[in-house]
Amino acid sequence: MTFPLWALVIGALLITMALAGSLLKRLPVSASMLYLAAGFGLGAAGWGLLTPDPRQVPDILERVAEVALLISLFSVGLKLGLPLSSRQWRLPFRLAFASMALTVGLIAAVAFFLMGLPLGAAVLLGGILAPTDPVLASDVQVDEPGDRDLLRFSLTGEGGLNDGAAFPFVFLGLGLLGLHDLGAAGWRWLVIDVLWGLAGGLGIGALLGTMIGKLVVYLRTHHQEAVGLDEFLALGLVALAYGVAQLAHALGFLAVFAAGLALQRVKEDSRSQGSPKEGPAGLQDKPAHLAVATHPDLAGAYMRQAVRGFNEQLERIAELVIVLVVGAMLPYVRVEWATLGFLLLLFGVLRPLSVWLGLLGAAVSRDQRLLISWFGIRGIGSIYYLMFALNHGLSGPVVDQAITLTLTTVAVSIVIHGISVTPLMNLYARRKVGRRDRAASGKHGDEAP
Repeated sequence: MTFPLWALVIGALLITMALAGSLLKRLPVSASMLYLAAGFGLGAAGWGLLTPDPRQVPDILERVAEVALLISLFSVGLKLGLPLSSRQWRLPFRLAFASMALTVGLIAAVAFFLMGLPLGAAVLLGGILAPTDPVLASDVQVDEPGDRDLLRFSLTGEGGLNDGAAFPFVFLGLGLLGLHDLGAAGWRWLVIDVLWGLAGGLGIGALLGTMIGKLVVYLRTHHQEAVGLDEFLALGLVALAYGVAQLAHALGFLAVFAAGLALQRVKEDSRSQGSPKEGPAGLQDKPAHLAVATHPDLAGAYMRQAVRGFNEQLERIAELVIVLVVGAMLPYVRVEWATLGFLLLLFGVLRPLSVWLGLLGAAVSRDQRLLISWFGIRGIGSIYYLMFALNHGLSGPVVDQAITLTLTTVAVSIVIHGISVTPLMNLYARRKVGRRDRAASGKHGDEAP
């Protein structure tokens, strides 16, 4: 596909989304569904302009998916405004670790006992398909840091955490296939890949996000320096957190998520300065953006908003590219009845069962539990892990099964969740308002003489 054709296709899609974006939010159709259909039409089954065979170019596809995932994880971290001490974090952690581990085990059991895959390949498939997606789940995520809705917050936090937390299971599957060093009796996997990988990734990202954020706010409020180029700040922090974590053999995805989360928590420290001499009205003495960016009470919020806005635009572009490629790869899979049966089990049984077990005893309403069970959206994370496995020596008949199951899972998830997200989330919002109104009416009734 030549560059002019690429420019034509991408330009047409971008303009279409810019014009029809508001309409799509009211319809049971997601942007990802349109990208998927466009990719399929451009692929070997249609015009043949885009033919990315996953067996031939896994290295390129891995890098593209990796970049898209990093951008999205950082964006997710910036959206979550609650401190880790909040009780609402309990649900995302239970979903991202307990429920995801259960999902890996259930997928591995189905693949091993019902589909005849070797144990290592079954565990690897579980690691590839268990994590939910932070890129394609934007319609069920929090819209801004102030959003406290338990359903949205839980799904957002789960998507940010489990894309990194799935890596140890991918390593375990590769190790059982002889493609990764697990160490004697699995000690290296447990100590390095699991314990250090999780703790180191979260710690490195949190430290760098806090340090960089505080440094920027300090320079802006005390010296009126480091103003502008917030795009460089966003990309630089993503790259720095990921690079340091990977070089330290920690989980880079978790580091990037933690960096975004830490940057979101950076607050202005105006105690050493007191109130600015010019007062709020004095903001008029400077260019508007410079005045706000350097104001002791506004610098942190300005930085976070600028970084988040830029990152969200990058995330949308990354979604377009990746889903377009996923659609173009669909002609390379051969769907059989066993594949359809697996998909029914995954979305109808395995995800709901793992959520139910992982949230036992949690203070979650019936509506929230059902929607969390349903919106286990699979996407870019699964594509990345598939390409990672191919680039690390996965071979033989297992390759065809892994490619088929992963691509069909992602494509079906895009379609069924894209169709259902608008009506289900609208219904959830109406029922939530209805319960609040009934509770208020009951309270007022109790207070009436």
